[in-house]
Amino acid sequence: MRGALAMPPSKPTITPVRLLPLVFLALTGPLLAGEATYPLWDGQESVADYAKRVNLPPTQTLDLGNNVKLDLVLIPAGKFMMGTPEPTPVDEDGFRRKIITGQALLALSGGVLLVILAVVIIRAVRKKRRPQLSLRLLLLVTAAAGGCVLSGLHWRQSARGLEAARVEYAAALTRYKAAEDNEKPAHSVTLTKPCYMGKFPVTQQAYERVIGFLPPTLGLFCGHYDWPVGAVSWDEAQAFCKKLTEQTKQTVRLPTEAEWEFACRAGTTTTYYSGDTEADLARVAWYSANSKGTLHPVGQKVPNAFGLYDMHGNVWQWCEDWYWRDYYGKSEVENPQGPTQGSYRVLRGGAFDYYPMECRSANRVAVDPRGPYGDFFIGFRVVVEPASRPP
Repeated sequence: MRGALAMPPSKPTITPVRLLPLVFLALTGPLLAGEATYPLWDGQESVADYAKRVNLPPTQTLDLGNNVKLDLVLIPAGKFMMGTPEPTPVDEDGFRRKIITGQALLALSGGVLLVILAVVIIRAVRKKRRPQLSLRLLLLVTAAAGGCVLSGLHWRQSARGLEAARVEYAAALTRYKAAEDNEKPAHSVTLTKPCYMGKFPVTQQAYERVIGFLPPTLGLFCGHYDWPVGAVSWDEAQAFCKKLTEQTKQTVRLPTEAEWEFACRAGTTTTYYSGDTEADLARVAWYSANSKGTLHPVGQKVPNAFGLYDMHGNVWQWCEDWYWRDYYGKSEVENPQGPTQGSYRVLRGGAFDYYPMECRSANRVAVDPRGPYGDFFIGFRVVVEPASRPP
């Protein structure tokens, strides 16, 4: 009838029988869709322990033939702060309240202890005998002494915590002031899948074995097979990955920018994975102050917690992503792939003739990917995706 209001359909009743297909789809849908859901690294466990938890080998080796191998290590799925965050000021008032509380409790416990001891001594003097403690007084003395110890520890730990927070804030503020604008805003990123990353930058030996020849612009650096390959354009790095994918039947590619930084940091938030000072950098990298103007064999410095060498210095390393200066303000939260287009690709890590500023974990550089390059300090490392599904 015209003008009559249509009644809404009645709400269907969901019976247990109807519910079963929904439960089945909820449990198996991600697997049927090809999605892999891995547990995230907790930031503390070793790579070996994480590997056991996800039922993957902690390392992998690609046989390139002719006794040439490419070693890789497992990089966990995980969550981290990408970029250089603005530090949060120290909660001075909160720490002072804790310190004052510890001092007050110490004074109270100490006062109670002194009163008890005074009572015992006065009684002993009046009765002209040695001081004696009843069970009740002994318990009170024990409780008061324990209060002194605990409140003293609380005071001391709070004071130390305040000093440590001030030091960390100063270091974080220095990092933030030294950072480039393209490293901001820092943002939380979750990498939902582990991967295998080259333990070292790709060496000249590995590159020649796969491609068949070395970049001619390597010049005098050419032919040192345990040195990282350089003078490689982004397109040439892609060609290496493509050939290795065909050869090994595994997905070989360049790391995304997020994967590279997560792998480099390995749970750290400092300027370098080894710390904040140039002395920390010198332990893990070949850079302007210690390289004597030349490349060096891979693996001679201290690795990070994931077992990766030369993440800082020696050669710059290509990432998969296009470069946008302001991309961090628009980045995806999960598995960011970078901008969909651009004119430049991203380099990370610094190189043997660059200053500490360029070798920082958060530093990102834009370079024309087309080449060819006479820049023998530009190399790369590869990522291999795991073949198995999560447990």
